[in-house]
Formats: sequence, structure tokens, C-alpha cells
Amino acid sequence: MDHAADAHRTDLMTITRHVLNEQSRNPESRGDFTILLSHIVLGCKFVASAVNKAGLAQLIGLAGETNVQAKEQKKLDVLSNEVFVKALIGSGRTCVLVSEEDEEATFVDPKLRGKYCVCFDPLDGSSNIDCGVSIGTIFGIYMIKDKDNVTLSDVLQPGKDMLAAGYCMYGSSCTLVLSTGSGVNGFTLDPSLGEFILTHPDIKIPKKGRIYSVNEGNAKNWDVPVAKFVEKCKYPKDGSPPKSLRYIGSMVADVHRTLLYGGVFLYPADQKSPNGKLRVLYEVFPMSFLMEQAGGQSFTGKERALDLVPTKIHERSPIFLGSYDDVEEIKALYAEQAKSSSA
Repeated sequence: MDHAADAHRTDLMTITRHVLNEQSRNPESRGDFTILLSHIVLGCKFVASAVNKAGLAQLIGLAGETNVQAKEQKKLDVLSNEVFVKALIGSGRTCVLVSEEDEEATFVDPKLRGKYCVCFDPLDGSSNIDCGVSIGTIFGIYMIKDKDNVTLSDVLQPGKDMLAAGYCMYGSSCTLVLSTGSGVNGFTLDPSLGEFILTHPDIKIPKKGRIYSVNEGNAKNWDVPVAKFVEKCKYPKDGSPPKSLRYIGSMVADVHRTLLYGGVFLYPADQKSPNGKLRVLYEVFPMSFLMEQAGGQSFTGKERALDLVPTKIHERSPIFLGSYDDVEEIKALYAEQAKSSSA
């Protein structure tokens, strides 16, 4: 990448321009989706700014409440949630919202309703705020058939019905990765312009990677296929070099690295958490959607992750996502176990 030349580029592809270009390919579209996305982008800019000055503004620490996931809420969690809820309702394009921070879904006032449902985690990895590790916002967007009679069952759609998904990572730079169903693009916030600029066009994950990402502290509780796969990563029997372990513990950061460099991210079910730990609607689905759009795969241990039909809004699931060939290996190990247990 020629950074010197980039510094003098004047033809900048901003995220708004990119989405408008996508919109112009669909003559029937009325711009509602573009408006919704611009409000999500605004929320991301606000949170990026708050994260940058969190230590100075006493935003780090506990807010004294516990959220629906029984985690003590950080002040920034609470702030980020408010920002996104207000931005999404204010867009006039949503009818129902599902947030990691709120026990119940938020049904928008009928006068302000649009046709979209947004499921989001306003600040994923927030336990890492205090130590300066990358954290992020994850979101998925669905269409609702009848906005005037929307119910909870309209929200519980399989991931394959998602229209768009993305995440915004607040780290050494602020990066927004987005897919509207035709590939994956990455945008970086230019603080001097206050705009997200296209820096990673058409992201494609390598077919096979050299990195695996998992919390090995849970190893004693893993099932046989996961234990076998990790063993194979560390001690390959085919003469190939062992894979490197990289685990940040912030899903956005771990998935972002996996998307760019290849490899596999695992958060399996285990004896302690038989249904896995990550939430389906606003963690598993958006990240699986992005992975598939970039040419990778996503698997729950039983099925393709995007085929899962959730039964409640904070449902959890195991997840294996990343490079196509690496996930294929995990699927083969689960198929082998299923075959031997049915024999």
C-alpha cells in the first residue's frame, strides 16, 4: 500500500458514498436502508469518541447495575446502549430493536416505525475497556414483513434471512466492517475528516489459515472433536508446521484478525456451558454472515450457523468460524463422532 500516495488522494470512497452506490444498483430502493445505516455509523462515531476519552472522563468502571447476561454493566456499556437505541429509533426506519444490554426487545412507537429490525451488542468485549484492548459494536439487520403488527416471533429469524451485518472495532484505529449481502468491505475512520473511508475493499478470507483462536483455559471441559482439532493444530501429523494460538478475548478483535489473516475462531460448547456462551442474534449471526460473505464458513457443531432458528432473543450457541478448509476439518471431526456414537 502506497501511504504517501494515499495521503494525497482526493477521490475518497466514504461509507455513505459506498452505500449510495449499492443503492443505485437497486432502482426500486427508496433509501430507507441507507438512512438506517447512516444512523448506525453515527452511533459508531459517538462510541469511538467516548471510548477514546473513557479514562479521562471517568467512564471506566461499574455503573452499579447488572444486565440481562448477569454481567456488571460498565458505564461505557450503558452509554453505548443509549446512543444506539436513540440513533436507531431516531432514524425512523426501525420497528423493533434487540440489544445485549436489554432484557426485552424494544418495540418502537408506531408513529416512528420503519420496516427494519436491528439486533446489536453495543459494546462487545467491554470487560477489556480498563486495559485498553480492542472492543467493538456488532449489529445485524433484518426486514420485518408487517411493521404495524410486529411481534417477537418476527425477530426470531434464521441468520440466512439477514439483510446486512457488520461490526465496528475501537482499537488502534476505528474500523467498520460491513456486508450488505454482496461481499465484505472495511472502512477506517479518518479522525481529521470524521468520515469512514474504504480501506479494505472486497475482503476475502484465506482458504486455510495458520492461526487458531480459542480460550484454552476451558480445555478440560471440551468435547472430543474440539480437543482433537486443537491437538491437531498444535501437533500436526502431516508434517505441516503447527498453527499459532492467538486469543484476545474480545470477539470483535479475534474475528477481525481471523477475517484478515485467515484461521479459525472457536467458542465451543463445553460441560460448563452446554449451549455455548455467545449469543445467536447479535454475535453468532452477524459474524457468521460476514464470514460466509468473505468466503469462509461458520458451524455450530451441529449445523451451518446461519440455518439456526432461535427461540428466544438472548439464546446462546457454540460457534466455529473462519477459513473454509479449517472449518471443514472441524465439521469432519463432528461427523466422525456422530457416526461412531450411532454405530
